[in-house]
This record gives sequence, structure tokens and C-alpha cells, in this order.
Amino acid sequence: MSKLGAIGAKLHRGEISYDFVGKRKLWFTVSAVLVLLSIAGLAWRGLALGIEFRGGNEFIAAAKVNDSTVADVREAVIATNAQELGDPIVTTLNDNKVRVQTRPLSDADVLKVRDAIAREVGISNPEQVNRQQIGASWGAQIANKALLALGIFLFLVFFVIWLYFREPKGSMAAIIALVHDVLITIGLYALIGFDVTPATVIGILTILGYSLYDTVVVFDKVRENTRGITGSNRQTYSDAANLAVNQTVVRSINTTIIALLPIGSILVVGTFVLGSGPLKDLSLALFIGVAVGAYSSIFIAPALLAAFKEREPAMQALDRRVKARRAQAAGAARPVAGVAVAGAGGGVATIEGPRPQDKGTRNAPKAGPTGGGSPRPISKTSSAGRPQPKRKPRSKRGK
Repeated sequence: MSKLGAIGAKLHRGEISYDFVGKRKLWFTVSAVLVLLSIAGLAWRGLALGIEFRGGNEFIAAAKVNDSTVADVREAVIATNAQELGDPIVTTLNDNKVRVQTRPLSDADVLKVRDAIAREVGISNPEQVNRQQIGASWGAQIANKALLALGIFLFLVFFVIWLYFREPKGSMAAIIALVHDVLITIGLYALIGFDVTPATVIGILTILGYSLYDTVVVFDKVRENTRGITGSNRQTYSDAANLAVNQTVVRSINTTIIALLPIGSILVVGTFVLGSGPLKDLSLALFIGVAVGAYSSIFIAPALLAAFKEREPAMQALDRRVKARRAQAAGAARPVAGVAVAGAGGGVATIEGPRPQDKGTRNAPKAGPTGGGSPRPISKTSSAGRPQPKRKPRSKRGK
């Protein structure tokens, strides 16, 4: 944890940086593939709706549960040949009960199924097998109310983010990220075949709030880093947004881990200790949704916001200014080209060309073999390093 905290401090100060926003095409491609797989799963397999949505009968009987209990009870129920029985779902509860879920049955078929369950688990009186009938209309009402709640939630999210950030593009990015989270979560349920129950719907609505909370934290940092950004030419909007993600990524990871630990504990207890039930359905939806929401708040939502904002003329002009400034700085940092010559001691010397600031200087020394332009005479030496004798000046002849 201390190492992670040190990395977080360096990210916040800008000493190290990961290009989250700059690689948005990669993240968008990954999300597009996941969303398409989710839609394909929904179209191909559909959702495994629980008995609360499709209606039917539920039988619960006390029994000594062992490894073959589920298979034995299921075969006994199928052997009744009840009409409209379909494929019964047999599970165990708390290691001391058996639950059988079937489609809606007639009264005569209900008696057959109850008698078969009682004989298989060793109950003398079939009346001790509890039976509950659930109508499909009740499940339809739950589904309609869930869709209505989802629509109201998305509308309020768009309005609140717009009001808080004064930025409709931020609202659009947050809504797209939320829809992305819901589609992937539901698609995973369809592909794997998890049962969708009212507890699942509650879990999905809950993860929307968590995903939105994490996204708003990142957006708030983006707003802080981009305040007055058009008045300078030091960084683009994407650079400022990427800095915001780097400054909050460790916090997002820590929050996600802390949230997943208790949810994972509830999932383990609900699955392996209590058996199938609302606790398992709720924790499963929360576990998947929190993980997907953390991914979208880091990789998807800030990248969408940057992509939307950089379509604005002011941000495009800022991008051109920043690129021109960086190109000018890169040109000034290049070394001056020179000519390498071998020295007397075997070393290499570099004779640099004229500098731009020396142009037009009258007293600049001229390059030549004798070093003309130097104020002092330079004695010539031979290759052996001996001084050469001076020649006598020629006598002038008169005409």
C-alpha cells in the first residue's frame, strides 16, 4: 500500500504519467467489442428470468442435503409427466432445504409434483412441502417499474451534471458511460446464464450510482485542470484531462478494492453458505457492476469528454497553438551541425558553422587555413610540432 501511495503522489505531481486519454481509440475498441458481445448474448440467449418475472410455482421442503439431492429431486419431478412442466430448477437452501421452481401448473399437477418431492426427501405428509404460486403479472409490474426508475435516474443524472459542471458534453459522456456499464453487466448475465431476479434489478440500479460517483470525481478534477486553459498554449484539453485521470486513478483503484471486498464476502456467503437466494443475486450484480463502473470511470468517461470538447473551435485553436509551440521548442533543442576533424593527438575536434546571431557581424573572424581575422599572429608549426623558419621579405625592385 505504501508503494501504491508513493506512485499516487508521483502521479498527482506529474512526475510520472500514463496516457489514458491519448489511447482512447484502444479503450473505445475494447468497450465496443464488449457491448457488441453483450447485445449478441441478449439477442441469442436472452435473459434467464427468475420465477418472479415469468411466473410459476415454487416448492420448498426440508431435507438432508447431499451431493445427489438436487439430481434425484429433479428426476423425481420430471417423472411426474406434469403438463407445462418444462425444465424445473432445483436448488438447495442453507444445506437443509430443497427448492423446486416450475412453470404455472394445474391443481392436479401441483399435487403430483408435491407428492414426488415428499417421497424423494423422505417426508411422510406431502402437506409439509410448502408451495407458493407466483403470477407473471406481478413480475411484469416489477420490470416496468424498474425501467421507469432507470429512465428517471438517467434524466436526473443528465440534469444534475449539467447544472453542476455547466457542461452538457460532460452530461453526455456520463450518460454514455452509465449505459455502457448497464449493457455490459446485463450482457454478462445473458452470456453466462445467471438468473435475473428483483434483487438483480436492485443491484443494477445501485451500481449506476456508484459508477456515477466515481465519474463525477474525475470530472471535477478535469474541470479544475482546464479552468482558463484557452488563455494559454502549454497543454491541450486532452493533456489536462489525462493529468486529471492520473491524479485520481489511485483513489479510484483504492475505492474499488474497498468496495469489492465486502461485496465479494457477501457473494461467497450467499452462494456457498446460504445457497441461491436474493443475497446472492444482489451481491453478484453489485460485484460485476462495480468492476465495470471503475473501468468506465477511468478509461471511457474522461476520454469521451475530451473527444467531445476537442470538437469545439476554441479547443481546436488551442491544439494548434500547443503543437506549434512544441514544434518550435523541439527545433530550438536540436544540436548545431558541425564538421569533425582529426586532431594532432588522435582526438576529434568539431568545427561549428556560423551561428545565427553572428550573421552580419563585421569583425567576425574569417575561416581559412591561416586563421585570418585573429588580432594576434599565429606561429605556424609543422606536422612534427617544430617551428618553421621565417622567410625573409623580398626586396622591392624599382621600375
